Amino acid sequence: MLRIYFIFLLFFCQSVIAQVTEKYIAQYAPIAKEQMKKYGVPASITLAQGILESGNGNSELAKEANNHFGIKCHNTWEGERVYFDDDEKNECFRKYPNVSDSFEDHSLFLKKPRYEALFELKITDYKGWAEGLKKCGYATNPTYATQLIQLIERYGLDQYDLGTSGQQASLNYFISENRIKYVKALKGESVEELTKRTQIGKKRLAKYNDWPELMVLKEGEIIYLQPKRNKASIASYKVKKGDTLRSISQQYGIKMKRICKLNGLANEATLKEGQVLVLR
Repeated sequence: MLRIYFIFLLFFCQSVIAQVTEKYIAQYAPIAKEQMKKYGVPASITLAQGILESGNGNSELAKEANNHFGIKCHNTWEGERVYFDDDEKNECFRKYPNVSDSFEDHSLFLKKPRYEALFELKITDYKGWAEGLKKCGYATNPTYATQLIQLIERYGLDQYDLGTSGQQASLNYFISENRIKYVKALKGESVEELTKRTQIGKKRLAKYNDWPELMVLKEGEIIYLQPKRNKASIASYKVKKGDTLRSISQQYGIKMKRICKLNGLANEATLKEGQVLVLR
């Protein structure tokens, strides 16, 4: 009799959890689909991560900070903060005014260079995305990818990936470590073709990217769609062979003239291998 009771209790608990999860999905699937169209992150992945990271929106972090994806502050976060014990004691997590902002920031977070390889996958390849997230270091749990895949298949979350392609968004851009939008030059792409693709004029792109007068794009080159910052995400940089002021400026998203000012250099200064530059 006791064994039957425990089996009944187990099924009851599983049923309650399923109902809570289905309610979460119904509430946030429209936001996940909107994010997929805007940024190219599969809705199934967004929902599965939200379910797992926030405990269906019932975790302390989700309730207190509207943080559904466990995103920590890192050194670029300028918004509100809360502190919880995680991998270490009293770690800093991002706090949002509402849940929609948490979903938006999750998409932007995955647009960082660290996760670029994920956007080469098909929008419907949720297994590849789940495994890629683990490989790129989104979570430390060794079963993270498996848990995401199980959630997607158990609740049919892949249905939300159908009928649209995130890669068909108006412009599939990325976000640098210091939060600047950028794209990468395509093979054989001309400056004129780039301006059409980005819908940004040549003069503005030239200003954002410190272009020389005769600019020839190289495949994979970073092209910023916003002004670069006055400081980089790192404090200093040791010059390597072949580095130029512009290449370092592009790599770290800091204005070239700012590098010159911080280091007392002329605009056309030639760098020496081993030279240390201050970047913030």
